Amino acid sequence: MSPDIQLNETQRTVAVAPGSGEPAVQVRLVHHYTALPADVWAALTDPAALARWFLPVTGDLQVGGTFQLAGNAGGAVLACVPGRVLRVSYGGPSSVVVARLDPGVNGGTTLTFEHTVPLTMAGSGAGALSVAPAWEMSVVGLGLFLAGDFVEDPVHWEASPGMQRFARLSIDAWAVAVERSETASAIELSAAVAASIAQFAPDTP
Repeated sequence: MSPDIQLNETQRTVAVAPGSGEPAVQVRLVHHYTALPADVWAALTDPAALARWFLPVTGDLQVGGTFQLAGNAGGAVLACVPGRVLRVSYGGPSSVVVARLDPGVNGGTTLTFEHTVPLTMAGSGAGALSVAPAWEMSVVGLGLFLAGDFVEDPVHWEASPGMQRFARLSIDAWAVAVERSETASAIELSAAVAASIAQFAPDTP
């Protein structure tokens, strides 16, 4: 499946939700894969698989353990329901990522992915644009890996012209999600879009 097709099939939501002690900005992606839940779970949790479509990971990958992604963030494994739910901190204790798998209605697997950070950290719902396009590129990489089509180095692949074009479209789609959520001003959103383009799609028109 091409990245552009996956772009059209991803559901995006941005919301300000209750957090532990303070409001939080939550990014949510929902995407369906034809692969079975067990295969998607293995791709999300097996270090050898993660290195092929995401990043190399080291650490104690059990509840209570900590991990480090090569050249990126680290965190702690907060909760795990094997085959169903993985909850980790990411880059700090107040930044939480949850991946939830459900059997698809017509087979396959539905992935619900959430990244939640305190509103004071995100600034507004527009803060979603600092992480959401990158997560969406990872959703694409996971899909290609599950289909047996992902063979490139993930970091090089994300910086490729084709994926920068994808990121640019993803940024536009997330801007619409932020606008729909009414969690940021027009000025905040415009600035966030510009920063996101510079970060994820610097070589696009």
